[in-house]
Formats: sequence, structure tokens, C-alpha cells
Amino acid sequence: MEDTGNWSCNANDAVQIALVQPGEAKPTVLSTFHPQFTYPIFGDDEEIFGYRGLIIRLRFAAHDLRPHIHISYDEKFKAVEDATPLDLIATLKPFSHEDAFSTLPEYEAAMQNDENTKDFTPPGKLVHSYASKDNRQYEIWAGSLADPEVRRIIDRAQILVSFFIEGGTPIETDDPEWTLERWTVYFVYEKLATPPPTASPYSIVGYSTTYRWWYFQTGALQTRTVSEGPFPLPEARISELPARLRIAQFLILPPHQGSGHGTHLYNTIHTACCNDPTIMELTVEDPNEAFDVLRDTADFHMLRPKFLHHQVTINADPYAGQTRIPRSRTVPTNALLPMNLLQDIRTSLKIDTTQFAHILEMFLLSQIPTKHRVSGGASMARLLVKKHKAEDPHDRRYYWWRMLVKQRLYKRHRDTLVQLDHDERVQKLDETLVNVEEGYSALLEAFLEREKKLEAQEGSADAGTLGRDQRVKRKFTVQDDEDEEDHDQESAKRPKV
Repeated sequence: MEDTGNWSCNANDAVQIALVQPGEAKPTVLSTFHPQFTYPIFGDDEEIFGYRGLIIRLRFAAHDLRPHIHISYDEKFKAVEDATPLDLIATLKPFSHEDAFSTLPEYEAAMQNDENTKDFTPPGKLVHSYASKDNRQYEIWAGSLADPEVRRIIDRAQILVSFFIEGGTPIETDDPEWTLERWTVYFVYEKLATPPPTASPYSIVGYSTTYRWWYFQTGALQTRTVSEGPFPLPEARISELPARLRIAQFLILPPHQGSGHGTHLYNTIHTACCNDPTIMELTVEDPNEAFDVLRDTADFHMLRPKFLHHQVTINADPYAGQTRIPRSRTVPTNALLPMNLLQDIRTSLKIDTTQFAHILEMFLLSQIPTKHRVSGGASMARLLVKKHKAEDPHDRRYYWWRMLVKQRLYKRHRDTLVQLDHDERVQKLDETLVNVEEGYSALLEAFLEREKKLEAQEGSADAGTLGRDQRVKRKFTVQDDEDEEDHDQESAKRPKV
């Protein structure tokens, strides 16, 4: 029996993705890159059996993502009993657009002879334009998934979800129109001032999909009688109902990562959310670690000036004026922070509660000098003894900062924490606080570095996106408690850089 050990290859290396545009004689390649993941298609091991010298080339038209798949190899394994080469076409078909399986000459002819290419403009409406530091021009377009042109590009892009978004799933685009109207797609394109004669000036950079999630408002519903208006009531459109806007997919292609496009895209979605009176909050569906970093950085950049303007800080003396300090085990949150003001800021910017709490905690930590934090060398023993009675106000603020973080985490993960015994909760609480503080400190350091670069570049942007080179490892264990002695904790996942 023939040895099968040398007939496997890494799927991530075998798959090559290229963006192409019409050229003088045949399509020219603008950029090439490999996928970040292939396990949704080729299995957890990301291995392909049965070929030597295998190359799976996926070409996409840079303007409208017209796809093509071309497979080549040096040798193919001859089937022996149950050992057979992987059927590549059958494996790729469920993830690929039907147009992708034409012959290469047919694809190249279609690319070269499409008279509509030169006049192509992205579907939807232009919502934002910006320039990079080297003066390259970019545009963001938004359109409903009910638009056939938007839907066509998304159908062609579905395989990219499996390649670059961990755990991502394709969108069902054959749903009824009223369901598709819930979805808005944002496309990022580079626009060339002088494209080749037969090519479109537009080349895709990335995209994001968002959908509306109905938002129930307590007390917002009113009963009506027939006499108060026409019956039956007019049909309500999805776009007119109160909703949360949820980001589902968010992808900047590898050749464009690390250049600020992700931040521009996220901020554009957030601005649209704030301008829509029917949207109550902006949320994210199961964000990965890299997107968490991007989102935290963008939100911190937006919220920090408001916190500074309102002089938001932790009150170091919440018990001032009281003749007797209460022995309550609850944190005096309302005495520590201006909660009404913070709620007004949060709702005006439509940031969801958990995300706002993270950014607020990070900002409050930034107001405490490093030498007063445990991560900066402060004595934990001294902190545990002195607590809110410490002489230095920064030490007191740091103590209360820890208590506020633990209180939030405890409320969120109470069901898990109450199942642990006291000693285990104490241990996990300590571990989590270290991780939380280190994570915030790393983000703050990165933010300040980014601010310096922006100043040096006179406002040019630089931020991470969903890419292999920016998969920041952020580890988080959950925690919270109502008093420093009674550590209540658990383990959650908010990554730490």
C-alpha cells in the first residue's frame, strides 16, 4: 500500500486569494494574501489530503467581487481502499458562489469584456469619505441587504467570512424582503483618481454587516381603541421600530489592515446609529479579541474628551460629612461617581451598558498615577490595610476603583460566583483584578502611543482590524465583590492585551 504520510498539505498555505482588475490583455493582480482560517471548510486540522504542490487560487474582481476558483497541483494521490484524495470542488461548493466555477478563460473574458466595469459605483449611498496620510482616497457606502446589488456582493463575499472571521457564519440572503430590510451593509472602497482605462476606480477594502434587533421599551407601548384611529392599523416597517443595532460581520482585508480603515468603518456605523432616532444602542455580536481592541480604542477616543470636560473622577471621600461610616457591604456607587451624568452620556452616544462600563473603568484608572496601582508597584498589603482610609487620595481612589470593578463583575456573573466556595472566590477575584488592570493598562499605553502618532502625522489614523497580524491575546477572568475582604468572583472573557 502506498505511503499516505507525504500527501497532506496545510490548507492555509494552499489557498491563495487575489484581488484583480481588468488589464490591457488579461486581468492584473492588485494584491494577494492567504486566509487566516480554513477549518470551517477543510476541518479542524486545516489539512488537505491527496495532493502535492497544491494551489487553490481564489480570484475576486476588486470592484464587485466577481469570484473564480482555479485548482492546480503537481501530483494527485491514487485512491487505495478508504484513502482517497479530498474532493476539492465538492468541499468548496457549499461556501462559494456558483459563478466561481467557470473555466479560467471564461472568467478572464468576462472580466475583460464587461462594459459595466468602468462605470461601476458601489451599491447603496455614500456616507463617508476620507484620505490616508499618503493621500489615497477612500469611501464608505451603505445599503440595505434588500437591494439586489448589495446582496450580490455579499453572496460573493461569503467565503471570506469563513476565511477571516473566527466562528463567523454566512448570512441567509434568500429570506423574505422584510427580513432583509433589517440588514444594512457598509462597504469600504478605495477610489483611484486615474484607474486603468477599462477598470473601475473602486477597489474593495472591507465591509461590515449590521442588523436591527427589536428593542422593548418599558412603558413605551400604548393601547389604542378603534375609535382613536383607522383599523386595521397601518403595517409597521422594520426600519421604523425601536431597535438595537448589532454589528454582525466586520472585515478589513489583509492588504489594508493596520491603516485605520477599521476605525473609520466602526466610527461611521456609530455615527449612523446616533443619527437614527429609532436606534437605541449599538452592540456587537460575539466580537473577537482584535475587534475588542479596535472598539475599545475607538470608544475611548470618543468618550475621553467628554469625561474630561465634565471632570469625571472617583470621589476619594464618599463618606465625607458623615459622623459614622456605615458598615454596609455595598459599594457607595452614587457617592463615588456622578451616575446621572454618566447615564446621560451613555444614552446620548448609544453605547451599550457593558461596553460603557469598560471604557469608564479604563478612563478612571488612567486618572490614577501608575505608582499608586498594584500594576505599577504599589503595595497590596498596604492597600488592604488602609483601604478607603489611606492618607493619599490617589490610594483611596484606587481602592474604590477596584471595588467598582468588582461590583460590576459580580452583578454580571453572580449566578456562577455563588456556586463557588469563599476561598475559591477570593482566589479568582485576585487573579481577575490583576488581569483586568493589566489589560486596561496595556490598552491605555497603546492609546497614548496612538495619540502621539496622530499628533506627529497631523491627524492621520492608525488602528487594528480583524487580521492575523493583529490577533491580540487578551485574557480575562471575571470578578467582583462587595467588600475587599469578601472577594466574590468568577471567570469571564474580556481579553487582556
